[in-house]
Amino acid sequence: MKLVKNAAGRMVPTKINNEKLIPFKGVDKHRPIGHKAKPPIRTCIDYPSDGNKLVKNLKEALKKAGLKNGMTISTHHHLRNGDVLTNLLFDTVKSMGIKNIRWFPSASFPCHEHLIKYLQDGTIHHIEGSMNGPLGKFTSEGNMKGIGVLRSHGGRYQAVQDGEVHIDIAVIAAPTADTFGNATGDRGKSACGLIGFALADSEYADKVIVVTDNLVPFPCVPWQIQGNNVDYVVEVESLGDPNKIVSGTTEVTKSPDRLLIAEYVADFIEAAGIMKDGFSLQAGAGGTNLAFVLFLKEKMKAKGIKSRFMRGGSTKYLVEILEEGLTDYILDGQTFDLEGVRSMRENPNHVNTSPFTSYNFHGKGN
Repeated sequence: MKLVKNAAGRMVPTKINNEKLIPFKGVDKHRPIGHKAKPPIRTCIDYPSDGNKLVKNLKEALKKAGLKNGMTISTHHHLRNGDVLTNLLFDTVKSMGIKNIRWFPSASFPCHEHLIKYLQDGTIHHIEGSMNGPLGKFTSEGNMKGIGVLRSHGGRYQAVQDGEVHIDIAVIAAPTADTFGNATGDRGKSACGLIGFALADSEYADKVIVVTDNLVPFPCVPWQIQGNNVDYVVEVESLGDPNKIVSGTTEVTKSPDRLLIAEYVADFIEAAGIMKDGFSLQAGAGGTNLAFVLFLKEKMKAKGIKSRFMRGGSTKYLVEILEEGLTDYILDGQTFDLEGVRSMRENPNHVNTSPFTSYNFHGKGN
């Protein structure tokens, strides 16, 4: 493996999994060139004239999508530790005798421990995405055949957009969808709120499969995924358990030290003059961060301050701020609990977005 020194002084490889890399050149030193990736041009000739793209099961959809050895399959993580679909997906891939899949999730969770056996037997060659829980332990101990690649949320979108990662088949868990492929995550028995991490997958993948456990008559409104980008629709009994989208990262810390840190940060925001009418704030999950939001909320109420928007990961704490009139909007990047799901469904000022909105450095502003 050839190593070169990057701008941070670290020796890094020039290739990973036979893919060329661009070593870090320094802040604002790399200027991308070329054009965005593009999926194949499709024609309505090849799709049902009545708009019904429903197929009988996931195996048929994968066959129609042309699944072969060595392809890249993507999934999103909005169901978090309640996800059932991804395990079903790779059970199906295994049953088809397919090998050496590059799995490209936006994240994985302890519920995906089931997939370790497929990393061991070669069904999955390697993972490019956040690896948590038992999968993280398995890969960190060097047990995966390929090298794991971890990207930021915006970095994942950028990698797809720029063609660094080519998705052959995107499999999108959709808590509600119609037979044309329009889909949303904010309603249905498996509602998880936003499914924006699948947006790039739906736009750039060669084939897109929407899988739902709540099939509704056309049109599925509102849609977060547009059916014109979807090839096949599959109905299953269950995508997963929405109660498990809530994890330990969405609980306020009880640590005295971390509570003090959160209070100090809120004090600093106030003292520095950042907390003023029309300010913006990004506040995701994490116990210390949630405590900070609560401290800041009380300061805003005491001084009559209202923010223009707050950027989520949304939680019940951001929802309270919105519903109490302390911010005009939540711009939601992912929905961390069921109160966030409810708010997105009911409140037009709780707006669904994607990683492209805030995190993709290869865009026209950020």
